[in-house]
Amino acid sequence: MAQQRDRRVNSKDVFLNFPFDRWYERLYLAFIAGLSGMGLTPRCVLEVPAGAANRLERLFTLLTSCGSLIHDLSRVELSPDPPRCPRFNMPFELGLATALTLAGYQHRWFVFESQPFRLQKSLSDINGFDPYIHDGTPEGVLRELGNAFVINRSRPSVEELIVMYQHLKTFAKGFKVRNGLSELFTPYAFQALVTTSQEVAVRLGIRGY
Repeated sequence: MAQQRDRRVNSKDVFLNFPFDRWYERLYLAFIAGLSGMGLTPRCVLEVPAGAANRLERLFTLLTSCGSLIHDLSRVELSPDPPRCPRFNMPFELGLATALTLAGYQHRWFVFESQPFRLQKSLSDINGFDPYIHDGTPEGVLRELGNAFVINRSRPSVEELIVMYQHLKTFAKGFKVRNGLSELFTPYAFQALVTTSQEVAVRLGIRGY
Protein backbone atom coordinates (compact mmCIF):
# COMPACT_ATOMS: atom_id res chain seq x y z
CA MET A 1 0.00 0.00 0.00
CA ALA A 2 2.80 2.44 0.88
CA GLN A 3 4.43 1.89 -2.50
CA GLN A 4 1.17 2.74 -4.30
CA ARG A 5 0.90 5.96 -2.28
CA ASP A 6 4.48 6.95 -3.05
CA ARG A 7 3.81 6.92 -6.80
CA ARG A 8 1.39 9.84 -6.38
CA VAL A 9 3.94 12.04 -4.65
CA ASN A 10 5.63 14.83 -6.62
CA SER A 11 9.01 15.37 -4.98
CA LYS A 12 9.19 18.97 -6.23
CA ASP A 13 5.83 20.03 -4.78
CA VAL A 14 6.06 21.72 -1.37
CA PHE A 15 2.93 22.30 0.69
CA LEU A 16 2.92 25.58 2.63
CA ASN A 17 0.95 25.84 5.86
CA PHE A 18 0.92 29.43 7.12
CA PRO A 19 -1.43 32.12 8.52
CA PHE A 20 -3.39 34.37 6.18
CA ASP A 21 -2.92 37.93 7.41
CA ARG A 22 -1.29 41.16 6.26
CA TRP A 23 1.54 40.94 8.78
CA TYR A 24 2.58 37.63 7.27
CA GLU A 25 2.52 38.81 3.65
CA ARG A 26 6.29 39.46 3.44
CA LEU A 27 7.06 35.94 4.67
CA TYR A 28 4.43 34.50 2.32
CA LEU A 29 6.24 36.09 -0.63
CA ALA A 30 9.61 34.94 0.69
CA PHE A 31 8.49 31.30 0.88
CA ILE A 32 7.16 31.42 -2.68
CA ALA A 33 10.27 33.15 -4.05
CA GLY A 34 12.69 30.93 -2.15
CA LEU A 35 11.10 27.64 -3.13
CA SER A 36 10.77 28.73 -6.75
CA GLY A 37 14.43 29.72 -6.80
CA MET A 38 15.29 26.20 -5.67
CA GLY A 39 13.34 24.66 -8.52
CA LEU A 40 10.47 23.61 -6.26
CA THR A 41 6.75 24.31 -6.65
CA PRO A 42 4.82 25.95 -3.78
CA ARG A 43 1.37 24.51 -3.08
CA CYS A 44 -1.15 25.47 -0.38
CA VAL A 45 -4.71 25.16 0.83
CA LEU A 46 -5.69 28.20 -1.27
CA GLU A 47 -5.95 25.70 -4.13
CA VAL A 48 -8.88 24.03 -2.35
CA PRO A 49 -12.20 25.92 -2.85
CA ALA A 50 -13.40 27.39 0.45
CA GLY A 51 -16.98 26.23 -0.06
CA ALA A 52 -16.19 22.70 -1.19
CA ALA A 53 -18.25 20.11 0.67
CA ASN A 54 -15.29 17.73 0.67
CA ARG A 55 -12.74 20.43 1.59
CA LEU A 56 -10.98 18.33 4.24
CA GLU A 57 -10.70 15.37 1.87
CA ARG A 58 -9.28 17.59 -0.86
CA LEU A 59 -6.80 19.09 1.59
CA PHE A 60 -5.74 15.58 2.55
CA THR A 61 -5.25 14.66 -1.12
CA LEU A 62 -3.13 17.78 -1.66
CA LEU A 63 -0.98 16.94 1.36
CA THR A 64 -0.41 13.38 0.17
CA SER A 65 0.67 14.57 -3.29
CA CYS A 66 3.49 16.81 -2.04
CA GLY A 67 6.99 15.54 -1.42
CA SER A 68 7.65 18.10 1.30
CA LEU A 69 5.45 19.97 3.77
CA ILE A 70 6.33 23.24 5.53
CA HIS A 71 4.39 24.30 8.62
CA ASP A 72 4.95 27.76 10.07
CA LEU A 73 3.82 27.85 13.70
CA SER A 74 5.09 31.35 14.42
CA ARG A 75 1.64 32.83 15.02
CA VAL A 76 0.53 31.52 18.39
CA GLU A 77 -0.91 34.72 19.87
CA LEU A 78 -4.62 35.43 20.32
CA SER A 79 -6.45 37.08 17.44
CA PRO A 80 -7.05 40.84 17.92
CA ASP A 81 -10.77 40.71 17.05
CA PRO A 82 -13.41 39.13 19.27
CA PRO A 83 -13.89 36.38 20.04
CA ARG A 84 -10.15 36.31 20.75
CA CYS A 85 -8.66 32.88 20.15
CA PRO A 86 -5.46 31.23 18.90
CA ARG A 87 -5.19 29.90 15.35
CA PHE A 88 -5.59 26.15 15.09
CA ASN A 89 -5.37 25.61 11.31
CA MET A 90 -1.56 25.47 11.26
CA PRO A 91 -1.13 22.89 14.07
CA PHE A 92 -4.10 20.93 12.71
CA GLU A 93 -2.46 20.61 9.28
CA LEU A 94 0.84 19.70 10.95
CA GLY A 95 -1.06 16.96 12.77
CA LEU A 96 -2.31 15.63 9.45
CA ALA A 97 1.24 15.65 8.11
CA THR A 98 2.67 13.72 11.04
CA ALA A 99 -0.19 11.21 10.77
CA LEU A 100 0.67 10.68 7.11
CA THR A 101 4.26 9.95 8.06
CA LEU A 102 3.14 7.40 10.64
CA ALA A 103 0.85 5.84 8.01
CA GLY A 104 3.77 5.22 5.68
CA TYR A 105 3.60 8.12 3.23
CA GLN A 106 7.04 9.09 1.96
CA HIS A 107 7.41 12.82 2.40
CA ARG A 108 9.38 15.25 4.54
CA TRP A 109 7.89 17.83 6.85
CA PHE A 110 9.51 20.87 8.40
CA VAL A 111 8.40 23.20 11.18
CA PHE A 112 9.27 26.88 10.98
CA GLU A 113 9.09 29.33 13.88
CA SER A 114 10.09 32.93 14.51
CA GLN A 115 11.38 32.49 18.08
CA PRO A 116 13.79 29.85 19.39
CA PHE A 117 12.59 27.48 22.14
CA ARG A 118 8.94 28.64 22.01
CA LEU A 119 7.82 25.48 20.18
CA GLN A 120 8.98 23.40 23.14
CA LYS A 121 6.23 25.11 25.12
CA SER A 122 3.53 25.57 22.48
CA LEU A 123 3.77 22.04 21.00
CA SER A 124 5.84 19.82 23.25
CA ASP A 125 4.63 16.62 21.53
CA ILE A 126 7.16 17.17 18.74
CA ASN A 127 10.13 17.87 21.00
CA GLY A 128 13.13 16.32 19.29
CA PHE A 129 12.25 17.83 15.90
CA ASP A 130 14.28 21.01 15.58
CA PRO A 131 12.30 23.92 14.08
CA TYR A 132 13.80 26.31 11.57
CA ILE A 133 13.90 29.76 13.16
CA HIS A 134 13.28 32.52 10.62
CA ASP A 135 13.19 35.47 13.07
CA GLY A 136 10.03 36.78 11.44
CA THR A 137 11.91 38.22 8.45
CA PRO A 138 11.98 37.40 4.71
CA GLU A 139 15.76 37.06 4.88
CA GLY A 140 15.36 34.58 7.71
CA VAL A 141 12.84 32.55 5.70
CA LEU A 142 15.21 32.37 2.72
CA ARG A 143 18.13 31.41 4.97
CA GLU A 144 16.19 28.63 6.67
CA LEU A 145 14.81 27.29 3.40
CA GLY A 146 18.44 26.83 2.36
CA ASN A 147 19.06 24.92 5.58
CA ALA A 148 15.98 22.74 5.16
CA PHE A 149 16.38 21.89 1.48
CA VAL A 150 19.90 20.73 0.78
CA ILE A 151 20.07 20.51 -3.00
CA ASN A 152 22.88 18.46 -4.47
CA ARG A 153 23.12 20.48 -7.66
CA SER A 154 23.91 24.18 -7.80
CA ARG A 155 21.95 25.72 -4.97
CA PRO A 156 21.05 29.41 -5.18
CA SER A 157 22.67 31.61 -2.54
CA VAL A 158 20.61 33.55 -0.02
CA GLU A 159 21.65 36.72 -1.84
CA GLU A 160 20.23 35.39 -5.10
CA LEU A 161 16.99 34.40 -3.38
CA ILE A 162 16.73 37.87 -1.86
CA VAL A 163 16.89 39.33 -5.38
CA MET A 164 14.06 36.97 -6.37
CA TYR A 165 12.05 38.05 -3.34
CA GLN A 166 12.49 41.72 -4.23
CA HIS A 167 11.28 41.08 -7.79
CA LEU A 168 8.23 39.19 -6.49
CA LYS A 169 7.51 41.88 -3.91
CA THR A 170 7.45 44.52 -6.66
CA PHE A 171 5.15 42.36 -8.79
CA ALA A 172 2.84 41.71 -5.83
CA LYS A 173 2.46 45.40 -5.08
CA GLY A 174 1.40 46.14 -8.66
CA PHE A 175 -0.80 43.04 -8.80
CA LYS A 176 -2.81 44.22 -5.79
CA VAL A 177 -3.34 47.64 -7.34
CA ARG A 178 -4.29 46.30 -10.77
CA ASN A 179 -6.79 43.84 -9.34
CA GLY A 180 -8.15 45.99 -6.52
CA LEU A 181 -7.01 43.53 -3.86
CA SER A 182 -6.45 44.31 -0.20
CA GLU A 183 -4.55 41.07 0.35
CA LEU A 184 -2.72 38.36 -1.57
CA PHE A 185 -4.22 35.33 0.16
CA THR A 186 -6.59 34.34 -2.65
CA PRO A 187 -6.40 31.42 -5.10
CA TYR A 188 -5.94 33.76 -8.07
CA ALA A 189 -3.16 35.74 -6.37
CA PHE A 190 -1.38 32.62 -5.16
CA GLN A 191 -1.33 31.12 -8.65
CA ALA A 192 -0.06 34.39 -10.14
CA LEU A 193 2.68 34.71 -7.52
CA VAL A 194 3.93 31.16 -8.07
CA THR A 195 3.91 31.51 -11.86
CA THR A 196 5.67 34.86 -11.72
CA SER A 197 8.32 33.72 -9.26
CA GLN A 198 9.12 30.71 -11.44
CA GLU A 199 9.44 32.94 -14.48
CA VAL A 200 11.70 35.34 -12.58
CA ALA A 201 13.90 32.47 -11.41
CA VAL A 202 14.38 31.27 -14.98
CA ARG A 203 14.93 34.77 -16.32
CA LEU A 204 17.59 35.51 -13.71
CA GLY A 205 19.22 32.14 -14.27
CA ILE A 206 19.14 31.16 -10.59
CA ARG A 207 16.66 28.31 -10.63
CA GLY A 208 18.09 25.51 -8.54
CA TYR A 209 17.71 22.53 -10.83
